[in-house]
Amino acid sequence: MIAQHYNSTHVENNLLKQIKIKENQLKIAQESNMLYVAEGLQNELLKLQGQLLEVQDVEIQALMSLLDD
Repeated sequence: MIAQHYNSTHVENNLLKQIKIKENQLKIAQESNMLYVAEGLQNELLKLQGQLLEVQDVEIQALMSLLDD
């Protein structure tokens, strides 16, 4: 169980880093009027945020299963 928590924490931290990078890239693209690049970055950012929500949902489900036991 500890290994699973470590892995999900590692994945979550990695996703948070990737999201921060994409947000910075998006900001630069918007400031530079790079519309198509900004649009692509927004799509990538949405995917990363969706992945983060999935990881967090799995963590919540694991915690809830501990309460059920």
